[in-house]
Amino acid sequence: MLRVEKLTKRFSGLLAVDAASLSVEQGSITGLIGPNGAGKTTLFAMIAGFLASDGGAVIYEDKDITGLKPHVRARDGIARTFQIVQPFEGLDVQQNIAVGAYMHTASQAEAMRQAAEIAQRVGLGGELAKASSGLTVAGRKRLELARALATRPRLLLLDEVLAGLNPSEIRDVIPMIRAIRDQGITILMIEHIMQAVMNLCDRVFVLSQGKMIAEGEPAAVCADPNVIEAYLGHGAAARLKLESAADA
Repeated sequence: MLRVEKLTKRFSGLLAVDAASLSVEQGSITGLIGPNGAGKTTLFAMIAGFLASDGGAVIYEDKDITGLKPHVRARDGIARTFQIVQPFEGLDVQQNIAVGAYMHTASQAEAMRQAAEIAQRVGLGGELAKASSGLTVAGRKRLELARALATRPRLLLLDEVLAGLNPSEIRDVIPMIRAIRDQGITILMIEHIMQAVMNLCDRVFVLSQGKMIAEGEPAAVCADPNVIEAYLGHGAAARLKLESAADA
């Protein structure tokens, strides 16, 4: 459904993303992991059109969309959430969600109806009239997800949707993400919480210092020495192997 081919992004002298490639199969949940500062959100921004790339291509449903604006990509079925959630503070929950629904309807009544339906799907059905500024962190994360769903995406890019949640809240959101996939929406997600990656993802790509260093099934990727080194530093894989041998 999505192919990212050697995408590159420079900020002055910094090479933030260095010829990174990945692919997402239709109907899958694909993970993008890596240490802080690896370039994951920058890569997401290029896929969604919020940043222009300095090289490479984004192929969506066999169409080169590299030069398209974000709103055009959104109309074509690509939606993203943001790591830092910023709802429209002057609007209530239902109105916030309805903003996305206006992409496909000019009717206020229909947009509000769709917003109420989506709110139920993400666990906000009882808070439609609540000011978005009054939501908890978990509530704001659900609202961010609902706003993206209101645009009727076929490909959903989730940027750390679980960040800031406690273990109980994470356990509640994991089946919600799986249900979204089961409803026919393909998902590419950035995530640091490995419990979620292992539970949700069919395939994982690992970005480190702007370069893609590994890909595969979650269990295999997490055991990859290159991935361990990227997260824990030089020599970490060897130390872990020695500690494991000593424990045995």
